[in-house]
Amino acid sequence: MTSPLLDVSELSVTYPGRGFRARPQEVLHAVSLHVREGETLGLVGESGSGKTTIGRAVLGLVKPSGGRILLRGQDITHVPAKVRRRLARDIQVVFQDPYTSLNPSLTIGDILSEPLVVQGASAPDARARVRELLDHVGLPADASARLPREFSGGQRQRVAIARALAPKPRLIVCDEPVSALDLSTQTRVLDLFIDIQRRTGVAYLFVSHDLAVIRHVSHRVTVLYRGDVVETGAADRITTSPEHAYTRGLLLAAPVADPARQRERREERRRLAALELSVKKVS
Repeated sequence: MTSPLLDVSELSVTYPGRGFRARPQEVLHAVSLHVREGETLGLVGESGSGKTTIGRAVLGLVKPSGGRILLRGQDITHVPAKVRRRLARDIQVVFQDPYTSLNPSLTIGDILSEPLVVQGASAPDARARVRELLDHVGLPADASARLPREFSGGQRQRVAIARALAPKPRLIVCDEPVSALDLSTQTRVLDLFIDIQRRTGVAYLFVSHDLAVIRHVSHRVTVLYRGDVVETGAADRITTSPEHAYTRGLLLAAPVADPARQRERREERRRLAALELSVKKVS
């Protein structure tokens, strides 16, 4: 069996405490996961679960306090800044907010061509790649001459996706990339992620608090709770018949159109929460 594209082993991250003599806080506790070539691994959990911290550690934005991160067999856990810049060819990111992740003073063409020129592409090659990228994400060719403020939220996120695709990466970390969009736009952008993966073979580490979003795009799912992995497996199983009570609670929290069914789900979630609390008191 071939080794995974991304292999995270026993990863721990500790943040300094806030205030005088405050104790450091470990937010990830020896987490292990992997992403295969061309695969989407969904990371799901509530706020504070540690899912975004994993993505930031993979990107080199936070320093792990323990464990290893391997990319194509190479240890990138503590590589220097010069090596990290070279890794941008293989690892890219799409952030949550399409309004703040794009430079408002640059045209879309400049935003997309800048990383290509930095990596050594000629101006004509960069322009040709920009046209190709705009076509990939379903934007017109004349979009390259316009500013980000001239686009809707969904269109800006398409630009952010195009920017991530520019250096032809092997892995894209997607940090809540549709949570700032309305529901109809969310679906279109998620379908775009799927279509791009089919055409390019790129892998995604897809972070979201929404189990419905994770179900839409993921091959496998890892569920995080307070810095620990509580469940992992095929997306179909995790999002329909989870084994862990916390995952069942996440599933029950997803809204449904039927008010009666929604009421039943709310009551079931309360029952699970009460059961978890009673177990904690006994232990």
